[in-house]
Amino acid sequence: MNVIDIINNNLNYIILGLLAFSSILFITMIVLLVKQSKLNRKYKKFMEGSDGKTLEDQILNRFNDIDILKSDVKLLHSELEKIQENLLITYQKMGIVKYDAFREMGGKLSFVLALLDNNNTGIILNSVHSSREGCYTYLKEIIKGESFLELSEDEKKALDLAINSNNFMA
Repeated sequence: MNVIDIINNNLNYIILGLLAFSSILFITMIVLLVKQSKLNRKYKKFMEGSDGKTLEDQILNRFNDIDILKSDVKLLHSELEKIQENLLITYQKMGIVKYDAFREMGGKLSFVLALLDNNNTGIILNSVHSSREGCYTYLKEIIKGESFLELSEDEKKALDLAINSNNFMA
């Protein structure tokens, strides 16, 4: 058998194969044409009303805007660092206890207020109310959760409340 006899015997299969291959090429060509037309529309929209010089100006303006944004972000980061540093020394924890300074008086008009920073350093403010003599206020310094002066039970309670309170920086 020679090549011509093989082709003649399988001519139907060869024609079907070429038709299938042509169909695939035709479909591929249609897909590519659709994609090209979409790309052409996007390109025309991009270039609409612009020549090369104005397009270059627009690109340079965008780069300038990006540079401005970068400098603004750096400024915001430095400001945020300053704010975070300041927050470390502000009072973040609080404990308050109301009590009756003189048991016979009633009314719990006296109070102890403990204000602490992140390192449990701050003050205890004790306001003792006496209806006959007025109101007396005492201030005690707290350093790292401890006082060098003796604390009353109410002051200890307020200090414990402040130390164990939830702070915002933790």
